[in-house]
Amino acid sequence: MSIAAAIVDYDAGNLRSVQRACHEVGLEAEIVGDPDLLRRADRVIFPGVGAAGAAMQSLSRRGLGAALKEIIARGTPTLGICLGLQISLQYSEENDTRTLGLFEGEVRRFQLTDRALKVPHMGWNEVRGIKPHPLLAGLEAGDEYYYVHAYFPAPADRNIVYAVSDYEQEFACALGRDNYFATQFHPEKSGRVGLRLLRAFAGWEGTC
Repeated sequence: MSIAAAIVDYDAGNLRSVQRACHEVGLEAEIVGDPDLLRRADRVIFPGVGAAGAAMQSLSRRGLGAALKEIIARGTPTLGICLGLQISLQYSEENDTRTLGLFEGEVRRFQLTDRALKVPHMGWNEVRGIKPHPLLAGLEAGDEYYYVHAYFPAPADRNIVYAVSDYEQEFACALGRDNYFATQFHPEKSGRVGLRLLRAFAGWEGTC
């Protein structure tokens, strides 16, 4: 029996709010910590709030990291959110952590010169699309999404960047390749525009 959408449970925070947002857009989503159940899902959400080192330990211990790689390789539509995006790259400066390597590149901590700006970056910020993607359909100038992060993705390949934001410096906030799309912002905490993205994901077949 397949699952409409599986939310990956790897001891990271914020899973219930993702589940509630999915249900609001009509996507029946279950929180799943079993890699075999994850493999049976029609689509997968890889969210999370927490630390890269602890997240990688949990993914390895539960066999979820290997399952995620299999799922993405075979074409299952998959959405990463926040920590899920960060540990999709190859390396994180947080705890000097080797991560999953789904995207080439690394995750860096904000080094800010403006003392009025705080780390972590928390709150609403404009997202600017730099090329079209089905999950960003309808994105307009001035649309803001909600962030909570001290680290940001620095992908090696600019071609996988679909949107950017600014926090003293420009940083990539949405990455994608084939059937995998991931955001640094939290669509589940971003009101109307966030639900729009999740609604698009619910019908997305995994192509750009």
